[in-house]
Amino acid sequence: MFSKVLIANRGEIASRVIRTCQKLGIKTVAVYSEADADSLHVKLAGEAYLIGKPRVNESYLNMEKIIEVAKQTNAEAIHPGYGLLSENPDFARLCQKEGIVFIGPDADVIAQMGSKIESRKAMAEAGVPVVPGISFPLSNVEEAAKTAEKIGYPIMLKASAGGGGIGMQVVHSEEELQKTFEGNQKRAATFFGDGTMYMEKYIENPRHIEIQILADQHGNCLYLWERECSIQRRHQKVVEEAPSSFLDDETRKKMGETAVKAAKHIHYTNAGTIEFLVDENKKFYFLEMNTRLQVEHPVTEEITGLDLVEEQLRIAAGEVLRYSQTDIKKDGHAIEARIYAEDPKTFLPSPGTITFFETPNGENVRNETAVMSGSSVTPFYDPMIAKLIVKGQNRQKAIESMLQALENYKVEGIKTNIPLLKEVFSHPEYLAGNTTTDFINKYLAKANIKR
Repeated sequence: MFSKVLIANRGEIASRVIRTCQKLGIKTVAVYSEADADSLHVKLAGEAYLIGKPRVNESYLNMEKIIEVAKQTNAEAIHPGYGLLSENPDFARLCQKEGIVFIGPDADVIAQMGSKIESRKAMAEAGVPVVPGISFPLSNVEEAAKTAEKIGYPIMLKASAGGGGIGMQVVHSEEELQKTFEGNQKRAATFFGDGTMYMEKYIENPRHIEIQILADQHGNCLYLWERECSIQRRHQKVVEEAPSSFLDDETRKKMGETAVKAAKHIHYTNAGTIEFLVDENKKFYFLEMNTRLQVEHPVTEEITGLDLVEEQLRIAAGEVLRYSQTDIKKDGHAIEARIYAEDPKTFLPSPGTITFFETPNGENVRNETAVMSGSSVTPFYDPMIAKLIVKGQNRQKAIESMLQALENYKVEGIKTNIPLLKEVFSHPEYLAGNTTTDFINKYLAKANIKR
Protein backbone atom coordinates (compact mmCIF):
# COMPACT_ATOMS: atom_id res chain seq x y z
CA MET A 1 0.00 0.00 0.00
CA PHE A 2 1.07 3.60 -0.57
CA SER A 3 2.61 5.62 2.25
CA LYS A 4 1.64 9.04 0.85
CA VAL A 5 -1.05 10.15 -1.64
CA LEU A 6 -1.66 13.56 -3.20
CA ILE A 7 -5.30 14.46 -3.83
CA ALA A 8 -5.54 16.49 -7.04
CA ASN A 9 -8.98 17.92 -6.32
CA ARG A 10 -10.96 20.15 -4.00
CA GLY A 11 -14.22 20.34 -2.09
CA GLU A 12 -16.09 17.42 -0.63
CA ILE A 13 -14.41 14.75 -2.74
CA ALA A 14 -10.94 15.82 -1.60
CA SER A 15 -12.12 15.60 2.01
CA ARG A 16 -13.71 12.23 1.30
CA VAL A 17 -10.50 10.75 -0.12
CA ILE A 18 -8.44 12.16 2.75
CA ARG A 19 -10.66 10.43 5.32
CA THR A 20 -10.15 7.00 3.76
CA CYS A 21 -6.40 7.57 3.46
CA GLN A 22 -6.27 8.47 7.14
CA LYS A 23 -8.21 5.31 7.98
CA LEU A 24 -5.59 3.26 6.13
CA GLY A 25 -2.66 5.12 7.69
CA ILE A 26 -1.72 6.84 4.44
CA LYS A 27 -0.25 10.35 4.66
CA THR A 28 -2.07 12.95 2.55
CA VAL A 29 -1.11 15.99 0.50
CA ALA A 30 -3.72 18.58 -0.50
CA VAL A 31 -3.40 21.20 -3.20
CA TYR A 32 -5.45 24.37 -3.25
CA SER A 33 -6.09 27.59 -5.12
CA GLU A 34 -6.06 31.06 -3.58
CA ALA A 35 -9.86 30.89 -3.33
CA ASP A 36 -9.69 27.65 -1.33
CA ALA A 37 -7.03 28.65 1.21
CA ASP A 38 -9.46 28.19 4.12
CA SER A 39 -11.26 25.14 2.74
CA LEU A 40 -11.92 22.04 4.79
CA HIS A 41 -9.82 19.72 2.63
CA VAL A 42 -6.81 21.99 3.27
CA LYS A 43 -7.32 21.69 7.03
CA LEU A 44 -7.83 17.90 6.93
CA ALA A 45 -4.73 16.97 4.93
CA GLY A 46 -1.36 16.29 6.49
CA GLU A 47 0.25 18.77 4.10
CA ALA A 48 -1.26 21.43 1.84
CA TYR A 49 0.27 23.48 -0.97
CA LEU A 50 -0.93 26.53 -2.87
CA ILE A 51 -0.84 25.84 -6.61
CA GLY A 52 -2.31 28.95 -8.18
CA LYS A 53 -5.03 31.52 -8.64
CA PRO A 54 -8.78 30.80 -8.25
CA ARG A 55 -9.59 29.85 -11.85
CA VAL A 56 -9.19 26.11 -12.47
CA ASN A 57 -6.93 26.54 -15.49
CA GLU A 58 -4.52 28.44 -13.23
CA SER A 59 -4.64 25.94 -10.37
CA TYR A 60 -6.50 22.60 -10.34
CA LEU A 61 -5.88 22.00 -14.05
CA ASN A 62 -2.19 22.92 -13.83
CA MET A 63 -0.77 19.45 -14.37
CA GLU A 64 2.88 20.46 -14.16
CA LYS A 65 2.42 22.26 -10.85
CA ILE A 66 0.53 19.33 -9.31
CA ILE A 67 3.25 16.91 -10.42
CA GLU A 68 5.87 19.29 -9.00
CA VAL A 69 4.15 19.20 -5.58
CA ALA A 70 3.82 15.41 -5.73
CA LYS A 71 7.55 15.01 -6.38
CA GLN A 72 8.47 17.64 -3.80
CA THR A 73 6.47 15.80 -1.11
CA ASN A 74 7.47 12.28 -2.23
CA ALA A 75 3.86 11.31 -2.87
CA GLU A 76 3.78 7.88 -4.50
CA ALA A 77 0.32 8.22 -6.03
CA ILE A 78 -2.25 10.83 -7.07
CA HIS A 79 -5.98 10.44 -6.53
CA PRO A 80 -7.79 12.69 -9.04
CA GLY A 81 -11.28 12.56 -7.44
CA TYR A 82 -13.96 13.38 -10.02
CA GLY A 83 -14.12 16.20 -12.54
CA LEU A 84 -11.05 18.39 -13.15
CA LEU A 85 -8.16 16.07 -14.22
CA SER A 86 -9.82 12.77 -13.30
CA GLU A 87 -10.57 11.81 -16.92
CA ASN A 88 -7.66 13.57 -18.59
CA PRO A 89 -5.47 11.00 -20.36
CA ASP A 90 -2.61 13.50 -20.70
CA PHE A 91 -2.46 13.83 -16.91
CA ALA A 92 -2.51 10.06 -16.45
CA ARG A 93 0.37 9.76 -18.95
CA LEU A 94 2.30 12.52 -17.21
CA CYS A 95 1.94 10.72 -13.87
CA GLN A 96 3.25 7.51 -15.44
CA LYS A 97 6.16 9.36 -17.06
CA GLU A 98 7.15 10.83 -13.69
CA GLY A 99 6.89 7.49 -11.89
CA ILE A 100 3.78 8.45 -9.92
CA VAL A 101 0.81 6.07 -9.74
CA PHE A 102 -2.39 7.53 -11.19
CA ILE A 103 -5.28 6.10 -9.19
CA GLY A 104 -7.49 5.21 -12.10
CA PRO A 105 -7.39 3.29 -15.38
CA ASP A 106 -4.74 3.36 -18.11
CA ALA A 107 -4.45 6.62 -20.07
CA ASP A 108 -5.39 4.96 -23.38
CA VAL A 109 -8.59 3.58 -21.85
CA ILE A 110 -9.47 7.01 -20.46
CA ALA A 111 -8.99 8.49 -23.92
CA GLN A 112 -11.05 5.79 -25.61
CA MET A 113 -13.98 6.10 -23.18
CA GLY A 114 -13.71 9.90 -23.15
CA SER A 115 -14.75 9.99 -26.78
CA LYS A 116 -18.47 9.30 -27.15
CA ILE A 117 -17.82 8.07 -30.69
CA GLU A 118 -14.91 5.74 -29.85
CA SER A 119 -16.67 4.40 -26.76
CA ARG A 120 -19.75 3.54 -28.86
CA LYS A 121 -17.54 1.61 -31.26
CA ALA A 122 -15.85 -0.29 -28.43
CA MET A 123 -19.14 -1.19 -26.76
CA ALA A 124 -20.66 -2.37 -30.02
CA GLU A 125 -17.59 -4.59 -30.55
CA ALA A 126 -18.10 -6.00 -27.05
CA GLY A 127 -21.71 -6.88 -27.82
CA VAL A 128 -23.13 -4.19 -25.53
CA PRO A 129 -26.42 -2.65 -26.74
CA VAL A 130 -25.94 0.94 -27.90
CA VAL A 131 -28.55 3.58 -28.66
CA PRO A 132 -29.32 3.63 -32.40
CA GLY A 133 -27.16 6.36 -33.87
CA ILE A 134 -23.84 7.01 -35.58
CA SER A 135 -20.21 6.28 -34.79
CA PHE A 136 -18.66 9.01 -36.92
CA PRO A 137 -18.28 12.79 -36.42
CA LEU A 138 -20.68 15.25 -38.01
CA SER A 139 -18.76 17.91 -39.89
CA ASN A 140 -21.59 20.36 -40.56
CA VAL A 141 -25.31 20.99 -40.19
CA GLU A 142 -26.10 19.68 -43.69
CA GLU A 143 -24.58 16.30 -42.86
CA ALA A 144 -26.38 16.36 -39.52
CA ALA A 145 -29.73 16.95 -41.21
CA LYS A 146 -29.26 14.02 -43.61
CA THR A 147 -28.21 11.76 -40.74
CA ALA A 148 -31.17 12.81 -38.57
CA GLU A 149 -33.56 12.03 -41.39
CA LYS A 150 -32.18 8.47 -41.58
CA ILE A 151 -32.31 7.92 -37.80
CA GLY A 152 -35.71 9.57 -37.40
CA TYR A 153 -36.70 12.43 -35.10
CA PRO A 154 -36.50 13.11 -32.22
CA ILE A 155 -32.73 12.79 -31.97
CA MET A 156 -30.20 13.66 -29.26
CA LEU A 157 -27.43 15.91 -30.52
CA LYS A 158 -24.24 15.41 -28.47
CA ALA A 159 -20.69 16.67 -28.14
CA SER A 160 -18.32 13.74 -28.60
CA ALA A 161 -15.92 14.99 -25.92
CA GLY A 162 -18.71 16.34 -23.73
CA GLY A 163 -20.08 15.81 -20.28
CA GLY A 164 -22.37 17.48 -17.77
CA GLY A 165 -25.04 18.11 -20.40
CA ILE A 166 -22.92 20.70 -22.24
CA GLY A 167 -23.41 20.62 -26.00
CA MET A 168 -26.31 18.18 -25.62
CA GLN A 169 -29.82 18.84 -26.88
CA VAL A 170 -32.98 16.98 -27.85
CA VAL A 171 -33.98 17.98 -31.38
CA HIS A 172 -37.46 17.32 -32.77
CA SER A 173 -37.24 18.63 -36.35
CA GLU A 174 -34.88 19.71 -39.10
CA GLU A 175 -35.83 23.34 -38.48
CA GLU A 176 -34.80 22.98 -34.84
CA LEU A 177 -31.58 21.24 -35.86
CA GLN A 178 -30.67 24.11 -38.20
CA LYS A 179 -31.06 26.53 -35.29
CA THR A 180 -29.17 24.55 -32.65
CA PHE A 181 -26.33 22.65 -34.35
CA GLU A 182 -23.82 25.46 -34.67
CA GLY A 183 -24.47 26.80 -31.16
CA ASN A 184 -23.91 23.41 -29.55
CA GLN A 185 -20.80 22.88 -31.66
CA LYS A 186 -19.36 26.20 -30.45
CA ARG A 187 -20.18 25.42 -26.81
CA ALA A 188 -18.46 22.05 -27.10
CA ALA A 189 -15.36 23.66 -28.60
CA THR A 190 -15.30 26.28 -25.83
CA PHE A 191 -15.72 23.88 -22.91
CA PHE A 192 -13.86 20.81 -24.16
CA GLY A 193 -11.54 22.15 -26.84
CA ASP A 194 -13.28 19.84 -29.30
CA GLY A 195 -16.38 20.78 -31.29
CA THR A 196 -16.97 17.29 -32.71
CA MET A 197 -20.67 16.43 -32.72
CA TYR A 198 -22.59 13.20 -33.24
CA MET A 199 -26.17 12.07 -32.72
CA GLU A 200 -28.28 9.25 -31.37
CA LYS A 201 -31.95 8.36 -31.47
CA TYR A 202 -33.70 10.00 -28.53
CA ILE A 203 -35.15 7.39 -26.19
CA GLU A 204 -38.59 8.50 -25.00
CA ASN A 205 -39.19 8.59 -21.22
CA PRO A 206 -35.86 6.97 -20.38
CA ARG A 207 -34.35 6.18 -17.02
CA HIS A 208 -30.69 6.82 -16.35
CA ILE A 209 -29.37 3.73 -14.59
CA GLU A 210 -25.68 3.02 -14.10
CA ILE A 211 -23.62 0.04 -12.98
CA GLN A 212 -20.63 0.44 -10.67
CA ILE A 213 -17.75 -1.90 -11.42
CA LEU A 214 -14.39 -2.69 -9.83
CA ALA A 215 -11.57 -4.29 -11.83
CA ASP A 216 -8.10 -5.17 -10.58
CA GLN A 217 -4.84 -5.55 -12.49
CA HIS A 218 -5.10 -9.36 -12.44
CA GLY A 219 -8.13 -9.82 -14.71
CA ASN A 220 -10.80 -9.84 -11.99
CA CYS A 221 -13.89 -7.68 -12.42
CA LEU A 222 -17.22 -7.48 -10.59
CA TYR A 223 -20.28 -5.24 -10.43
CA LEU A 224 -21.66 -3.53 -7.33
CA TRP A 225 -25.30 -3.35 -8.44
CA GLU A 226 -26.90 -0.26 -9.92
CA ARG A 227 -27.70 3.35 -9.17
CA GLU A 228 -30.80 5.12 -10.47
CA CYS A 229 -29.80 8.65 -11.49
CA SER A 230 -32.83 9.85 -13.44
CA ILE A 231 -33.72 12.97 -11.43
CA GLN A 232 -31.77 15.61 -13.35
CA ARG A 233 -31.80 19.25 -14.29
CA ARG A 234 -29.97 20.49 -17.40
CA HIS A 235 -28.87 16.85 -17.96
CA GLN A 236 -27.04 16.94 -14.61
CA LYS A 237 -27.93 14.60 -11.76
CA VAL A 238 -29.64 15.92 -8.64
CA VAL A 239 -30.86 12.75 -6.90
CA GLU A 240 -29.42 9.22 -7.01
CA GLU A 241 -30.61 6.05 -5.34
CA ALA A 242 -29.69 2.39 -5.04
CA PRO A 243 -31.10 0.01 -5.90
CA SER A 244 -33.45 1.13 -8.69
CA SER A 245 -37.12 0.61 -7.93
CA PHE A 246 -37.73 -0.01 -11.64
CA LEU A 247 -35.47 -2.97 -12.36
CA ASP A 248 -36.38 -6.60 -11.79
CA ASP A 249 -33.73 -9.06 -10.66
CA GLU A 250 -33.30 -10.55 -14.14
CA THR A 251 -32.65 -7.17 -15.78
CA ARG A 252 -30.43 -6.09 -12.88
CA LYS A 253 -28.25 -9.21 -13.28
CA LYS A 254 -28.12 -8.84 -17.05
CA MET A 255 -27.05 -5.19 -16.82
CA GLY A 256 -24.36 -6.05 -14.25
CA GLU A 257 -22.96 -8.86 -16.36
CA THR A 258 -23.03 -6.63 -19.45
CA ALA A 259 -21.06 -3.95 -17.59
CA VAL A 260 -18.43 -6.49 -16.55
CA LYS A 261 -18.19 -7.76 -20.13
CA ALA A 262 -17.70 -4.21 -21.36
CA ALA A 263 -14.98 -3.47 -18.79
CA LYS A 264 -13.09 -6.65 -19.59
CA HIS A 265 -13.29 -5.96 -23.33
CA ILE A 266 -11.40 -2.68 -22.94
CA HIS A 267 -9.02 -4.10 -20.26
CA TYR A 268 -10.33 -1.69 -17.67
CA THR A 269 -8.79 -1.39 -14.20
CA ASN A 270 -9.86 0.42 -11.01
CA ALA A 271 -13.35 1.80 -10.25
CA GLY A 272 -15.57 2.74 -13.16
CA THR A 273 -19.20 3.21 -14.07
CA ILE A 274 -21.10 2.06 -17.13
CA GLU A 275 -24.08 4.33 -17.68
CA PHE A 276 -27.19 3.08 -19.46
CA LEU A 277 -30.45 4.51 -20.71
CA VAL A 278 -33.32 2.15 -19.92
CA ASP A 279 -36.60 2.42 -21.82
CA GLU A 280 -40.14 1.71 -20.65
CA ASN A 281 -39.78 -1.96 -21.64
CA LYS A 282 -36.58 -2.39 -19.58
CA LYS A 283 -34.40 -2.51 -22.70
CA PHE A 284 -31.08 -0.90 -21.86
CA TYR A 285 -28.58 0.92 -24.04
CA PHE A 286 -25.01 2.01 -23.39
CA LEU A 287 -24.77 5.75 -22.74
CA GLU A 288 -21.18 6.33 -21.65
CA MET A 289 -18.48 5.12 -19.29
CA ASN A 290 -17.10 7.28 -16.51
CA THR A 291 -13.51 6.25 -15.88
CA ARG A 292 -13.36 7.60 -12.34
CA LEU A 293 -15.13 7.67 -8.99
CA GLN A 294 -18.66 9.03 -9.35
CA VAL A 295 -20.20 11.84 -7.32
CA GLU A 296 -22.93 9.39 -6.32
CA HIS A 297 -20.65 6.58 -5.14
CA PRO A 298 -21.88 6.84 -1.49
CA VAL A 299 -25.23 5.18 -2.25
CA THR A 300 -23.38 2.12 -3.53
CA GLU A 301 -21.21 2.13 -0.42
CA GLU A 302 -24.29 2.29 1.79
CA ILE A 303 -26.00 -0.76 0.29
CA THR A 304 -22.85 -2.89 -0.14
CA GLY A 305 -20.85 -1.89 2.93
CA LEU A 306 -17.73 -1.28 0.79
CA ASP A 307 -15.46 1.77 0.82
CA LEU A 308 -14.92 2.48 -2.88
CA VAL A 309 -12.02 4.84 -2.28
CA GLU A 310 -10.26 2.13 -0.30
CA GLU A 311 -10.87 -0.32 -3.14
CA GLN A 312 -9.43 2.21 -5.60
CA LEU A 313 -6.29 2.57 -3.52
CA ARG A 314 -5.85 -1.18 -3.13
CA ILE A 315 -6.31 -1.81 -6.86
CA ALA A 316 -3.89 0.97 -7.80
CA ALA A 317 -1.35 -0.53 -5.38
CA GLY A 318 -1.56 -3.81 -7.31
CA GLU A 319 -3.67 -5.80 -4.86
CA VAL A 320 -6.09 -8.52 -5.97
CA LEU A 321 -9.79 -7.85 -5.42
CA ARG A 322 -10.77 -9.26 -2.05
CA TYR A 323 -14.27 -10.25 -3.14
CA SER A 324 -16.02 -12.47 -5.67
CA GLN A 325 -19.33 -11.56 -7.29
CA THR A 326 -21.29 -13.75 -4.86
CA ASP A 327 -19.81 -11.77 -1.94
CA ILE A 328 -21.46 -8.55 -3.12
CA LYS A 329 -24.78 -8.34 -1.29
CA LYS A 330 -27.18 -5.40 -1.29
CA ASP A 331 -28.73 -4.30 1.96
CA GLY A 332 -31.52 -1.75 2.26
CA HIS A 333 -32.09 1.33 0.13
CA ALA A 334 -29.92 4.45 -0.08
CA ILE A 335 -30.64 7.89 -1.56
CA GLU A 336 -28.31 10.81 -2.24
CA ALA A 337 -29.39 14.42 -2.68
CA ARG A 338 -26.91 16.90 -4.12
CA ILE A 339 -26.99 20.23 -2.31
CA TYR A 340 -26.28 23.02 -4.78
CA ALA A 341 -25.63 26.70 -4.11
CA GLU A 342 -28.19 27.77 -6.66
CA ASP A 343 -31.59 29.33 -7.04
CA PRO A 344 -34.08 26.43 -6.75
CA LYS A 345 -36.33 28.00 -9.36
CA THR A 346 -33.93 29.19 -12.05
CA PHE A 347 -31.03 26.80 -11.26
CA LEU A 348 -28.62 29.76 -11.53
CA PRO A 349 -25.58 29.65 -9.18
CA SER A 350 -25.80 31.54 -5.88
CA PRO A 351 -22.28 32.47 -4.77
CA GLY A 352 -21.68 34.25 -1.48
CA THR A 353 -20.73 33.66 2.13
CA ILE A 354 -22.45 30.94 4.13
CA THR A 355 -23.40 32.73 7.35
CA PHE A 356 -24.79 29.61 9.05
CA PHE A 357 -24.36 25.95 8.15
CA GLU A 358 -25.73 22.97 10.06
CA THR A 359 -26.16 19.46 8.74
CA PRO A 360 -28.69 16.89 9.99
CA ASN A 361 -27.58 14.03 12.19
CA GLY A 362 -29.05 10.68 13.05
CA GLU A 363 -28.80 6.99 12.38
CA ASN A 364 -28.23 6.20 8.70
CA VAL A 365 -27.69 9.88 7.80
CA ARG A 366 -24.40 10.71 6.09
CA ASN A 367 -23.06 14.13 5.17
CA GLU A 368 -20.34 14.74 2.58
CA THR A 369 -19.31 18.38 2.46
CA ALA A 370 -16.38 20.74 2.47
CA VAL A 371 -18.12 23.91 3.66
CA MET A 372 -18.98 25.31 7.08
CA SER A 373 -20.32 28.50 8.62
CA GLY A 374 -18.20 31.32 7.24
CA SER A 375 -17.22 29.48 4.05
CA SER A 376 -17.25 31.44 0.81
CA VAL A 377 -18.94 29.91 -2.22
CA THR A 378 -17.13 31.41 -5.19
CA PRO A 379 -18.25 31.58 -8.83
CA PHE A 380 -15.09 29.79 -9.93
CA TYR A 381 -16.21 26.20 -9.28
CA ASP A 382 -19.16 23.84 -9.57
CA PRO A 383 -21.98 25.05 -7.27
CA MET A 384 -22.39 21.70 -5.50
CA ILE A 385 -21.47 22.34 -1.85
CA ALA A 386 -22.53 19.07 -0.22
CA LYS A 387 -24.20 15.69 -0.55
CA LEU A 388 -26.81 14.30 1.84
CA ILE A 389 -27.06 10.51 1.92
CA VAL A 390 -29.62 8.47 3.84
CA LYS A 391 -30.30 4.76 4.16
CA GLY A 392 -33.47 2.89 5.06
CA GLN A 393 -34.71 -0.67 5.27
CA ASN A 394 -36.63 0.01 2.07
CA ARG A 395 -37.29 2.87 -0.35
CA GLN A 396 -40.21 4.28 1.61
CA LYS A 397 -38.19 4.43 4.84
CA ALA A 398 -35.27 6.03 2.99
CA ILE A 399 -37.54 8.73 1.53
CA GLU A 400 -39.00 9.46 4.96
CA SER A 401 -35.49 9.80 6.39
CA MET A 402 -34.46 12.07 3.53
CA LEU A 403 -37.40 14.43 4.03
CA GLN A 404 -36.74 14.62 7.76
CA ALA A 405 -33.05 15.25 7.15
CA LEU A 406 -33.79 18.02 4.62
CA GLU A 407 -36.04 19.71 7.18
CA ASN A 408 -33.07 19.83 9.54
CA TYR A 409 -30.58 21.02 6.92
CA LYS A 410 -29.72 24.66 7.57
CA VAL A 411 -27.86 26.88 5.09
CA GLU A 412 -28.05 30.66 5.41
CA GLY A 413 -26.43 33.46 3.45
CA ILE A 414 -26.90 31.87 0.02
CA LYS A 415 -29.71 30.21 -1.90
CA THR A 416 -29.74 26.42 -2.22
CA ASN A 417 -31.79 23.81 -4.07
CA ILE A 418 -33.11 22.32 -0.80
CA PRO A 419 -36.68 23.61 -1.46
CA LEU A 420 -36.59 21.86 -4.86
CA LEU A 421 -35.33 18.63 -3.27
CA LYS A 422 -38.19 18.66 -0.79
CA GLU A 423 -40.62 18.94 -3.69
CA VAL A 424 -38.98 16.01 -5.48
CA PHE A 425 -39.15 13.69 -2.48
CA SER A 426 -42.74 14.70 -1.68
CA HIS A 427 -44.08 14.36 -5.22
CA PRO A 428 -46.57 11.50 -5.83
CA GLU A 429 -44.79 10.46 -9.03
CA TYR A 430 -41.44 10.17 -7.24
CA LEU A 431 -43.05 8.24 -4.40
CA ALA A 432 -44.52 5.89 -7.01
CA GLY A 433 -41.07 5.34 -8.54
CA ASN A 434 -41.85 7.14 -11.80
CA THR A 435 -38.42 8.72 -12.04
CA THR A 436 -37.65 9.34 -15.69
CA THR A 437 -35.03 11.85 -16.83
CA ASP A 438 -37.65 14.52 -17.62
CA PHE A 439 -39.11 14.38 -14.09
CA ILE A 440 -38.12 17.91 -13.01
CA ASN A 441 -39.09 19.51 -16.32
CA LYS A 442 -42.36 17.63 -16.43
CA TYR A 443 -43.54 17.94 -12.85
CA LEU A 444 -41.67 20.78 -11.16
CA ALA A 445 -39.96 23.27 -13.46
CA LYS A 446 -43.23 24.65 -14.80
CA ALA A 447 -45.27 24.20 -11.63
CA ASN A 448 -46.58 27.40 -10.09
CA ILE A 449 -45.16 26.57 -6.68
CA LYS A 450 -43.50 29.12 -4.43
CA ARG A 451 -40.04 27.84 -3.59
